[in-house]
Amino acid sequence: MKPLLKIPMAKHLMYEFALWTGLDPAQEVPRRYLWTDAFAVCNFLGLHKATGDERYQSLALGLIDQVHHVLGRHRTDDERKGWISGLGESEGEHHPTQGGLRIGKDINERKPTEPYDEVLEWERDGQYFHYLTKWMHALHCAHLVTGQRRFSEWAVELAKTAYANFTRVSAATGEKSLHWKMSIDLSYPLVPSMGQHDPLDGMVTFRVLRAGLRKEADLPEAFNLDNEIAGMADLCEGRKWITDDALGLGGLLCDAFRLAQLHLHRDFDGEDLLKTLLKDAGFGFRYYARNNHLDASLDYRLAFRELGLAIGLRALERLEDLIDHNLDRFHNKHDLQGSIHELGQYRPLGDVIESFWLNPRSREADTWKDHRDINTAMLATSLVPDGYLSIF
Repeated sequence: MKPLLKIPMAKHLMYEFALWTGLDPAQEVPRRYLWTDAFAVCNFLGLHKATGDERYQSLALGLIDQVHHVLGRHRTDDERKGWISGLGESEGEHHPTQGGLRIGKDINERKPTEPYDEVLEWERDGQYFHYLTKWMHALHCAHLVTGQRRFSEWAVELAKTAYANFTRVSAATGEKSLHWKMSIDLSYPLVPSMGQHDPLDGMVTFRVLRAGLRKEADLPEAFNLDNEIAGMADLCEGRKWITDDALGLGGLLCDAFRLAQLHLHRDFDGEDLLKTLLKDAGFGFRYYARNNHLDASLDYRLAFRELGLAIGLRALERLEDLIDHNLDRFHNKHDLQGSIHELGQYRPLGDVIESFWLNPRSREADTWKDHRDINTAMLATSLVPDGYLSIF
């Protein structure tokens, strides 16, 4: 799509999203889903920055409020009521993320006495660590655009809650890891295994939050994330990040761009990790390209996973520009440029993916309609990615 047409198309997609999900006009029971809404908040903020139209900022702030009042509270079909943190009504309003945030799945969580069903678990509610980090990022972006510190304070409270409740230490080996999925009230794990990129996403996101608040005066010690950052860095030590999953590859490139931005602003000397991410992404892309995933039948293609890759490739474009314009700030500039040049051969995939899902025929498929909200939000992110990708 021509650059001049991308903003109008993103506007159209996000207005449709707002209508379908009960954001605007506001419905009494809106349909909220944490991952999708994190991208949507960033999209609205990005459109506000790109156009100067205050309506988009209002939509972003309205969405944040809806998420906190829907996903920060117990489900309507749950006997428990109120904030999932257990805070009273007034205190919960001031600390809406202190108990974490629900995923927003259709089916209630599995009780501790119920047997585990791997297929059904995907449809059940609870809390995902990697969804919480996405929401932290969205709140950071809201602080960035509005200048209102409360958004980053809520993000830090969420970070501390997530770290404290998802981190586990094996009694047998002493090894630290993260639960992938926890119960709504964070009292027991629903899926104890660790997501491959969760430690990386957590470490980078926590550093972004710390950088965003570092310039603030009179910041209470309660908002210090040094301990959580050190813990996540330990979990990242020595790990490989290679994946041929489209969404995972896109996430690696987004994290690489965030690391480079942190490095440039002297908030993290992350060149070694940046080199590792780009190298591992290169391995992953070779696997991905070899399997010809984009040639699969429409019935087997998931738009949001492919669009995650497209967003990552937008991050790669910006990473290349950032390094090229700040070569004196990167000691390993030649290695970084070499890795980026190698990855550059895959950049056209972003346009291929975007064009395919912009085709109305593609969006008539059940695979699009079954995940319409998340697909719509992430397609808009691919079109106008700076609201999501820029952290300063």
